[in-house]
Amino acid sequence: MKLANMKQTQSLFPAQHARRTFLHSSALGLGGVALSTLLNSESTAAERAMALRDSHFAPRAKNVIFLFMAGGPSQLELFTPKPVLNQYHGQAPPASMTEGRRFAFLPADAKLLGSNRHFGRWGDCGMDLSELLPYHRAIVDDVCWVRSVATDVFNHGPAKLFMNCGFQAPGRPSLGAWVTYGLGSESSSLPGFVVLQSGPRGPRAGNTLWSSGFLPTSLQGVPFRSKGNPILNLSNPPGITREAQRDFTDTVGQLNRLRLAEVGDPEIETRINAYETAFSMQMAAPELTQLEAESRSTLDLYGAVPGKASFANNCLLARRLVESGVRFVQLYHTDWDHHGGKGADLDVALDGVCREVDQASAALVLDLKARGLLEDTLVIWGGEFGRTPMGEPRESIGRDHHVDAFTMWLAGGGVKRGHIFGATDEMGFGPVENRVHVHDLHATILHLLGLDHKRLTYRSQGRDFRLTDVHGELVNGILA
Repeated sequence: MKLANMKQTQSLFPAQHARRTFLHSSALGLGGVALSTLLNSESTAAERAMALRDSHFAPRAKNVIFLFMAGGPSQLELFTPKPVLNQYHGQAPPASMTEGRRFAFLPADAKLLGSNRHFGRWGDCGMDLSELLPYHRAIVDDVCWVRSVATDVFNHGPAKLFMNCGFQAPGRPSLGAWVTYGLGSESSSLPGFVVLQSGPRGPRAGNTLWSSGFLPTSLQGVPFRSKGNPILNLSNPPGITREAQRDFTDTVGQLNRLRLAEVGDPEIETRINAYETAFSMQMAAPELTQLEAESRSTLDLYGAVPGKASFANNCLLARRLVESGVRFVQLYHTDWDHHGGKGADLDVALDGVCREVDQASAALVLDLKARGLLEDTLVIWGGEFGRTPMGEPRESIGRDHHVDAFTMWLAGGGVKRGHIFGATDEMGFGPVENRVHVHDLHATILHLLGLDHKRLTYRSQGRDFRLTDVHGELVNGILA
C-alpha cells in the first residue's frame, strides 16, 4: 500500500520537475502571486536598479564631476616649479633619484630637463601656477591641490584603467559604476553615470574605462555625444509616435518580466532598465543638451559655443547633468601626451591643450559655487600619471610618463579650500611628504560620498571585490 502511494506521488511530481517549473505551472498559486507582484509593482525595474540607497554614513558630497586629462599633464610645466631642476638642466640625474624607478621610453642616458615656463604664486594659499593656466588663478582658493599623487602603472591604457577602475586590466567596474551601485541615482529620466568626450580622439582603453565590469550592466557609463542627438538612435524613426513607443516599451517590458519571473536572470532586469531609461531619455536628454537655453553671461564664462563639440560645452553640460540628478559625470579630454615631436611638444602643443581646458575647468567651479551646488558636488581634475624630470629626446624634447609624483586637484564636496597637500623633492622625482596613492584617492572619494571603501563590496567569482582591492587609506589631510 505504501509503495502504491509512493508511485502515485511520483507520477504527480516527476523527479525532473524543477522548482521554477512548478511555480510557473501554479498559475493560481505561488507562481501567480509572484508574477502579479512583479507586473503590478508601482516601481519599474529601471527604478529598482537605480533606486536611491542609504550611504554608510552622512555624505559630504552627492555628485561627482571628474575632469580627466587623458595622456598625463606635466606637473612640472603647470603646478610644481623646480628651480633646482632648472639649475641642473642638461645634466644626468643623480643615481639615487632614478634607482628603482620605472620609465616607459627614456634612454639610459636621459638628461634632466628644466622648464621654460614662468610661474607665479596666487591666492591666499600661495599656490604655484604657470602662465599656461591663467583662468585657474580665479579658483586657487576654492581648490585643494594634491601635489603628491602616485600610481603603479606607466602605460596609458592600463594606467587609465588603474585610475578609473583601481586595476590595470579590463573587466573591473569603474569608479562611476561603483558610486552608482552604492548610492543609486536621483534621476528617473537619465542615467546615473554619464560620460562626455572631447579632443582629437577617444581615450586609450576606450569604453572599458566606464565599464560596469561584473556589476549589473545598467550601472555602466552612458556616453553622450557633443553634437546632434546626445545618444545614437535616441529619436524615433519617422512615423513612430510617442504613444506607439510607450506601448512598445510596455509590451516588451511585460514579456521581459515574465521571463525574469521564470529564470531569475539579473541581466533581464538590466534589459528592462535599458528600455525604460531610453524611453525617458528621449524627452529629457535632448532638452538637457540644448545649451542655447543658458544665458550669454554663462556661455561666456565657460567659453562655450552651442552646437560645437568642445571641452567647454561638456563642462557646462556636466553642470546641467548634476542639476538634473545625474550621480557621476566624467569628462575625458585628449591629448596630454607630450613626449616631444610634432604635435606632442611642450611648447605649441601644450599651449593648445591648456587653452582648451583652462577657462572651462575654472568656470565649472565658479558656476557651481555661484549656484550653491559646489558644496554637494565633488570636482576632480587630473590624468593617469605625470611627466618625468628628465627629457625624452625626439624631434623636440618632451617628457616621458612618470608614475611616482604628479598633481591633481579637487574642489567642493567636503575637501579643504585653498589647501596645498603633499610635496615632492627638489627635482620632482617623488613625494617627500603626504604621498597619495590612487587607492587612497579612491578611498577618499568614496568617503566624501558617505561610502566606506572597505564595506562597498560585490561578490563575483567566489570572492568579494571592492574598488580599492585590499589597499587604500583615507587621506584625512584634505578633508574639510
